[in-house]
Amino acid sequence: MDAITFRFLMSLAASQNLEMYLMDVVTAYLYGSLENEIYMKIPEGLKMPEDLKSKAKEICSVRLQRSLYGLKQSGRMWYNRLSEYLLSKDYVNNAICPCVFIKKSSSGFVIIAVYVDDLNMIGTQKEIDDARTHMKEEFEMKDLGKTKFCLGLQIEHFQDGIFVHQSNYTKRVLKRFYMDKATPLSTPMVNRSLDVEKDPFRPCEDNEEVLGPEVPYMSAIGGLMYLANCTRPDIAFATNLLARYSSSPTRRHWNGIKHIFRYLQGSIDLGLFYPKNSKCVLVGFADAGYLSDPHKARSQTGYVFTIGGTAVSWRSQKQTLVATSSNYAETIALHEACRECVWLRSMTHHIKNQVE
Repeated sequence: MDAITFRFLMSLAASQNLEMYLMDVVTAYLYGSLENEIYMKIPEGLKMPEDLKSKAKEICSVRLQRSLYGLKQSGRMWYNRLSEYLLSKDYVNNAICPCVFIKKSSSGFVIIAVYVDDLNMIGTQKEIDDARTHMKEEFEMKDLGKTKFCLGLQIEHFQDGIFVHQSNYTKRVLKRFYMDKATPLSTPMVNRSLDVEKDPFRPCEDNEEVLGPEVPYMSAIGGLMYLANCTRPDIAFATNLLARYSSSPTRRHWNGIKHIFRYLQGSIDLGLFYPKNSKCVLVGFADAGYLSDPHKARSQTGYVFTIGGTAVSWRSQKQTLVATSSNYAETIALHEACRECVWLRSMTHHIKNQVE
């Protein structure tokens, strides 16, 4: 399950006043049965059969019957095992969102959203209780109660909606890079100059020093991208811009990273709020920044899709083609937004049709 699908399911839960519960499968990968023959060395502590005790362990091997953690196919084997069981219990699955299983009854419905060994159950109370019961009958489960933390997201349930944020993660990132006591700023980046030579985000010049491995530039970009992709679209453009210089960052680019950190210091508690009883209507916006990267003659694509007035999908990315006009740049951005819209409509319509 991807983050976009999960955000849509949370908006659905808020708009229809549904329950959300989280369960964890204990040693999930060990439930999968292997399709191919795989052999491994005899592990320490395993007793040898009587007729093989005279032989050295180094020349013997054992054949695996179940998948183990560390095998490349373990994830797929676990998914096949889980989907086979859920489909036998009359759940419906679709290739559009293969990690979402839906079951509808006369009194309600339940949606099971799978992320490796984490199962998010969204629906009416009776159907969720039934799902929790038959999952415990088949697998060893940890019942974590109402969903409050999943995929690194903090989920708070209020009377008027669901609030999703990453304040704890943001605090950890700031502390990790010694920016937890920095002076807050009100914007995620500084103004860019129209003069290419004065642009603070220009590539490394010949007379500039490239930062060494002692400056954790790549690590900072990774931490910011996780925030930008999950709950903070407000830093998506600035993070995308600075990520372009990961191979040869300079002091100017590192100052840009610290500028984002200072902005986060003043907006730690920002997140996405999905209001209750809102209209579950998909609305999209797309735009392009013509020649936003004048050094490479590339434009910027940006789009956002909202449901109930809150963002569920967004993107800010440098275009791969050289746009010769602002109209051309807008067309490329619109094309990317339309591709995302087609998939979003397919995913939302599939889930809505199964629960209505």
